[in-house]
Amino acid sequence: MNERYKLILFFLLFFLIPQTHLIAQNLYYPAAGAEWEERSPEELGFDEASLQQAVDFALENENSVERDLRIAILKGFSHEPYHELLGPVRERGGPAGIIIKDGYIATSWGDIDRVDMTFSVTKSYLSTVAGLAWDRNLIRSVDHKMTGYVWDRTFDGEHNSKITWEHLLNQSSDWRGSLFGLEDWGDRPPQDGDIDDWRYRELHEPGTHFKYNDVRVNLLAYSLLHVWREPLPVILRENIMDPIGASRTWRWFGYDQSWTEIDGRKIQSVSGGGHNGGGMFINTLDQARFGLLFARRGVWNGNKLISGDWMDLAKIPSDANPNYGYMWWLVDNDSGWPGTPDHLYYAAGFGGNYIVVDEENDLVIVTRWLDSSMLGEFVGKVYNALD
Repeated sequence: MNERYKLILFFLLFFLIPQTHLIAQNLYYPAAGAEWEERSPEELGFDEASLQQAVDFALENENSVERDLRIAILKGFSHEPYHELLGPVRERGGPAGIIIKDGYIATSWGDIDRVDMTFSVTKSYLSTVAGLAWDRNLIRSVDHKMTGYVWDRTFDGEHNSKITWEHLLNQSSDWRGSLFGLEDWGDRPPQDGDIDDWRYRELHEPGTHFKYNDVRVNLLAYSLLHVWREPLPVILRENIMDPIGASRTWRWFGYDQSWTEIDGRKIQSVSGGGHNGGGMFINTLDQARFGLLFARRGVWNGNKLISGDWMDLAKIPSDANPNYGYMWWLVDNDSGWPGTPDHLYYAAGFGGNYIVVDEENDLVIVTRWLDSSMLGEFVGKVYNALD
């Protein structure tokens, strides 16, 4: 090999390949089972006094939902006809949270080891299970119709047969039907009208109308169960939660009646929130690990767990709601979050549960039981603390 080719090979091996490896090596990831390393706010680029003001703000603005979440859920959804608790519910703790910068704990508050319900934050975990299926080509395209994957009666009819994976993921399907004894029209009906108005409403073309609806989210979980043919909590644990070093304390529940038969086994189809009980029960530290995985674009300690391509796809604003992607909420200049960048995205759940992700600044904010109306102001205070 002549000297010219040796120099080219040296350049490729030394400058390109190792450089990428060194960048990955220099990123800190908390080890499984070990104490998550903390750094002082100053080391991580925060003004300590200003950051403490943000923490104090979160502690002073606790959500008003009752600690007994059975009461909170039944009161919160009392407008819905026939609403009832069908899955597990647990009394909640107090305000808690953690701020992660460059992988390190900058600050935390409350009981971050306590396992609590996280309500619709569960939807972002469900979206991740869909992303894993997409990465593995189990879902060949998000534009494919559901009838090609779930061939029971679930998607029969002129309207339902038009629904695609994307419509379910961005909550624009307007699917009509009943799942596990729950009617689609009974979930968050309009304030006016009655049962007949809601039941016999005019249907919207799939993809044109956004409606936050847990029955249809649970339909996504049911459809993914048909694709994976394994319990979705097992898929999440093996592919995401164990590799990121999450504890073994988290649980993902469905309903008492949400069991179905797959390959001769009874498997519970999990719910996408705690609207009727169930959903993800998890501690703050594990939520932060999940958020850090997304801040690092799906890579954990050099291992690609979920593709950046999926993450980009999941953050595309939908036509039906420009502030919503694939079960992640999006921030823009009109979102009422002063002093924050518009590239943020976040998971959100009833009672003030949030995971805020900032890929560009390698920043993750997890806050629990915050007054939901104060989220933008709280996040603004965190960014105001960044030097």
